[in-house]
Parts: sequence; structure tokens; C-alpha cells
Amino acid sequence: MTLSSPKPSFDMDCIFCRIVSGSIPAKLLAQTKHSISFMDAFPLSKGHVLVIPKSHHERIQDLDRDENTDLFSLVRGMIAKVDSISGATLLAVHNGTGAGQEIPHVHVHLVPRSDSDSAGPIHSMFNSRMEITEFETEQLYDKLKS
Repeated sequence: MTLSSPKPSFDMDCIFCRIVSGSIPAKLLAQTKHSISFMDAFPLSKGHVLVIPKSHHERIQDLDRDENTDLFSLVRGMIAKVDSISGATLLAVHNGTGAGQEIPHVHVHLVPRSDSDSAGPIHSMFNSRMEITEFETEQLYDKLKS
């Protein structure tokens, strides 16, 4: 599969940009004007897929509207295919290093899941439940709503 225009902006120190440019081979699955999907080289389960924008952006909020729409349209199109492997798909985005992002290029994981795969729900990723007061909840609510 060859990549087509428009010409994305690259950071050649970024492994995903090097995949987009063709300098690193990948098992490409589909592409759109602004995005590509490919098999994860280090899968968490059989059929683990990544969907990325062709241009280098570290966080989702750095994408322009067209890139964002295009990225999540491709995600939506790939989910049915990934679902066909095990019947359920974990969709994950780590938005920034503090959120666990290992490669500073927006990427969406589509990970086939099953009841017996040893992974749990999102709450199992955290060792303890956060204690938050009603006052703190209201402050966060106001900040997020404004």
C-alpha cells in the first residue's frame, strides 16, 4: 500500500512518522486522507491495531478538525473488523506522557478483548480508588463545563 497526499508533517525521530513515510515497514491495513491503520508490532492480543494521523501531533487536541474527524472515522471503520476477532474491542488513547503515552504521536489502540484475556476494566488499571470531596467535584465540574 502506498501513501498518498496531502503531504503530512513529519518528525523523523518519531517511529510512527517513519512508518507513515515508508522508511519503516508496517502491516498497513487501511488509510484515508489524513490517517492510517496498521498492525501493532508489539501486540497485547491477536489482532491489536493502531490508528494514527499521518501528520505528527502529540495530543488529540493538536489535530485540526479535519484530521480529528478523519482519524476517528477510520477508527470507527476498523472497530468492526477488530471486533470480528474476539467479539469485543478495547479502544484506548493515552493523551500525553502522564497518561501513559509511550510514543509522542497521537495513536488509538484497538485491542481485541475477551472475558478470559486477563485484562480487566479500566478501573483495574489503578491501585486504589480516589477519594474526592463534593466541593472538589463541584470545582472540577465548573472548570470542565466553562
